Amino acid sequence: MTDNAIDHAKKIFRDHNGILRTQRAIRLGIAPRTLYNMRDTGMILRESRGLYRLADAELGSDSDLVQVALRIPKGVICLISALSFHNLTTQIPHQVYIALPIDAEKPRLEYPPLRIFWLSHEAYSAGIENHELDGIPVKIYGIEKTIADCFKFRNKIGSDVALEALREYRKRREFNIGILLHYARINRVERIIKPYLEAIV
Repeated sequence: MTDNAIDHAKKIFRDHNGILRTQRAIRLGIAPRTLYNMRDTGMILRESRGLYRLADAELGSDSDLVQVALRIPKGVICLISALSFHNLTTQIPHQVYIALPIDAEKPRLEYPPLRIFWLSHEAYSAGIENHELDGIPVKIYGIEKTIADCFKFRNKIGSDVALEALREYRKRREFNIGILLHYARINRVERIIKPYLEAIV
């Protein structure tokens, strides 16, 4: 194993934000022998099956979301994870909250821990935004869709979480009742959210 091969492999990892799937690493020119040597010597760490990160890479604060995006292409970051991304909650998500279409296969992921919400195709596909985190495209619901989702799943995440998000959103310049009610209608929570909107407007 030459130092050149290791240095070349490290550069490929760094060029891809320090995290790669095995097959992609091999396609990019890292020999399997080099990859497994780096794993066995602790230069790369196994995050989950088939996903490795450079041990000395500085990961961004959104590394869990990036891992989910890499491993679960259909997953959309939702609810408390999306609120946290949009700075609309004081809650700290201890799992990654993702939405999947109702007929999607259940993902097998060892890390990070997931909390999965299965949505109808209409509710799943509405309000998706694409954000680039650590150079990786990540699907995250927009603010208004996320708040509508919080009211839809208020019994699972807590009404206080939904209300806090709504109050925080009200303080922002981009506050838009029309867009919020559009997603509330899709989620069939328009009648539930309207009294709260009337109270804070």
